[in-house]
Amino acid sequence: MALIEWLSRFDSPQLEGNGLLLRLPVSDDYVQWARLREDSRDFLTPWEPAWAADELSRKAFRERLSRYRQEARERTSYSFLIFGNNGETLYGGLTLGVIRRGVAQSATLGYWMGAPFAGKGHMAGAVRLVCGFAFDIEGLHRLEAACLPSNERSRRLLESTGFRHEGYLRKYLKIAGSWEDHHLYSLLAEDLRQA
Repeated sequence: MALIEWLSRFDSPQLEGNGLLLRLPVSDDYVQWARLREDSRDFLTPWEPAWAADELSRKAFRERLSRYRQEARERTSYSFLIFGNNGETLYGGLTLGVIRRGVAQSATLGYWMGAPFAGKGHMAGAVRLVCGFAFDIEGLHRLEAACLPSNERSRRLLESTGFRHEGYLRKYLKIAGSWEDHHLYSLLAEDLRQA
């Protein structure tokens, strides 16, 4: 079970378990974040929206932090960094975003892993932590995730963490500069309770 601590100054959760620490980024994370993203550029760009010219700048990072804090305060999105090695080593990131309340009680899951840490089970552990947070703390009912048909690693990750394939979305997201089809996966709160 994840240990959840609230950081009152950011109204943001900190999740621990599976040898991982997930938390909202802070200014001091910039150097490690920019280095990992730059070192993983070739690995990440086929699966992500096109990077802006200033994608890795300190200014762009500060703007992200401001947006992430605001969204966390409003409980509309939580953008976590994933750390291992007792919180010392940045592995990647995971976002529980587009949180819809009311009758929907749902959110969208997005994630990225630095190239040196991919394929080692870290993202599966992070997804499990965030699912527990989404269902048990935030009271959500449904999580959705989409992945490119060619991204076999992402498909295996979603299936291994209990997500079910629901459909095919035509030209769903603009990835690497082109509108791309995606597979849609979902996980319901009762799916985890039945597992």
